[in-house]
Amino acid sequence: MNNKVCSMLDIEFPLFAFSHCRDVVAAVSNAGGFGVLGCVGHTAESLDIELRWIDDQVNGNPYGVDLLVPTSLDSKESAISAAEIEARIPPEHKAHVESILAQHGIDTKGLWDRDIGDHHGDNMREMGASVILDAAFAHPVRMVVNALGVPPDFMLDRAREKGIVVGALAGAREHAIKHAEAGVDIIIVSGTEAGGHCGEVSTMVLVPEVLESLKPYGDIPILAAGGIVTGRQMAAVMAMGAAGAWCGSVWLTTAEAETAPVVKEKMLHANSRQTVRSRSRTGKYTRQLRSSWTDAWHQADSPDPLPMPLQALVSEPALSRVSQLAEGGHNGAKQLATYFVGQGVGLMNSTTSARQVVYEFMEDFANAAERLAATLEEA
Repeated sequence: MNNKVCSMLDIEFPLFAFSHCRDVVAAVSNAGGFGVLGCVGHTAESLDIELRWIDDQVNGNPYGVDLLVPTSLDSKESAISAAEIEARIPPEHKAHVESILAQHGIDTKGLWDRDIGDHHGDNMREMGASVILDAAFAHPVRMVVNALGVPPDFMLDRAREKGIVVGALAGAREHAIKHAEAGVDIIIVSGTEAGGHCGEVSTMVLVPEVLESLKPYGDIPILAAGGIVTGRQMAAVMAMGAAGAWCGSVWLTTAEAETAPVVKEKMLHANSRQTVRSRSRTGKYTRQLRSSWTDAWHQADSPDPLPMPLQALVSEPALSRVSQLAEGGHNGAKQLATYFVGQGVGLMNSTTSARQVVYEFMEDFANAAERLAATLEEA
């Protein structure tokens, strides 16, 4: 396929795969798409290990990385001590989590025994993100994406020095305009159908709205995201003017995916109405599988989730225990188990390889294009 994004990144097919699984990233890049490794949770050392492995697998095929440096963050400007972090977590939030687990037969002993450290959330601030960029830019990455907010100046400047394409996600028209004003190369327009952090406007509405709003800023290509799990959907958003599709959820049920088996099985049997936007995991709205966990945070008497990154200190110890117990067959834990996924989950009904997903996208896209061409000929 010949379009601006394919030329910018030297790829055959403008299908972008966001994944925390290096196997998925490599498989998609090797199949003609563009794999993007999520860096959240990585240290510079662990990211270097992952990227070395990808380098060995892709044989020079392009890939990228995705960071999360949010525009709004509790204490974004500087790190806070472990004691200060603990002091910002109200006891009612811990009590709420303990109640949720206890109601599902899960022991809460030792739940809060942890070493937060004095650098929690550093990767979301300039100092920590710069270290991650150092590790990433030591490898032949072709694109760096900021997942939540306008890429900070240090990210843009360093990428330009290296000739690396900069992308950013936008969940609203005003977000896209801010990205354009900052000089972002590619904007990923993510509708509310998307898994993970998402806004309130549907992909079908948001894509043309953003394209219209970007006209004063020149020819900035956009990628459409949100509920896209088939080639015909990719053809639809490209017919509206997108230069490609950015997909995350569709890789979660592939053979290579990092998804826990219990959650993967839930996804394979879920329909599109079994996801929910909830602040219960990160402190910002994310779309995830609806479960007893998300239901418990949406009750009238539940505490309001804490701002990012504090809410994760409440949710992740519990969800980590839930995940371990669920894999052991604990019924209460299975009811609570959840993960980020978009509304396209209703079309994710079988497990196959990531490479095969790319090929199915290509075939489905071609068939959709042929159908549209035939319609035009008949007219």
